[in-house]
Amino acid sequence: MTSVDTTSAQTTFRYGPRAFLRRYGSWLIVVVNLTIFFVCWQIVARANVISPLFFPAPTDIFAALKENFANGKLPDAILWSLENFAIGMGLACAVGIPIGLLMGSSRIADAILSPYVWSMASLPRVAIMPLLILILGFSQRAELTLIFLSAVFPIMINCMAGPKTVDPSLLRAGRVFGASRLAVYRKIIFPFTLPFIISGVQQGMTRGLVGMVIAEIFGGNRGLGYITQRAGETFDAPLLYAVLLILVIFSLSFVQTIRWLDTKIAPWQQQKQT
Repeated sequence: MTSVDTTSAQTTFRYGPRAFLRRYGSWLIVVVNLTIFFVCWQIVARANVISPLFFPAPTDIFAALKENFANGKLPDAILWSLENFAIGMGLACAVGIPIGLLMGSSRIADAILSPYVWSMASLPRVAIMPLLILILGFSQRAELTLIFLSAVFPIMINCMAGPKTVDPSLLRAGRVFGASRLAVYRKIIFPFTLPFIISGVQQGMTRGLVGMVIAEIFGGNRGLGYITQRAGETFDAPLLYAVLLILVIFSLSFVQTIRWLDTKIAPWQQQKQT
């Protein structure tokens, strides 16, 4: 009888309200918060405090989403944008990570490449697009190039900072125990640099997404950026807000994916923070 009572008490503790809130409390807060936000938005929009031409109701936005998904307009734009974004980000990671690590590990490479990296990183992406159109025309290559240029330099800068912050005592300990240069890099420098790489990829994703939208607005005839431009020109506010909502969802999904990878690839960072 006692063992049964103990088991039921443990079950109650594990599946009780407190355990539920500990496990799902953050998601519950997000759901409640967004629900209140959209309800307040709906009330303000229906009260015509702001013209519907500039501030459509959420129901109109979701209706525009449903209509443009049904007619295939949004699925085609999403696939086009995601394809370009994936190619541009893949190239940016393939180029930015090794060059950034090289600059962080070699003073000569840092001295040679730093002026170009920092100058390009500080250059506004909008200013580059007319030059890309002049050289490459209104083509997919111009869009991919802008996505690549938007993402590669944040990745380089973060990866460059990683090797420079490695504890020198760890490097000395590795050499004292007879580790080769490759072993030191593989066992000490690279694990220490992983969080910087992940942070760089995260920043590169957000910058690359901005570059994708800019490229499609100014130099494309397909994609989510192009739809936002056309919706603005035709005063289709519900469709414009719908595309912006899709872009927000993409951005948050990318960031959360990178954070999840961070916990899997470099779990010691989470333990250090806690």
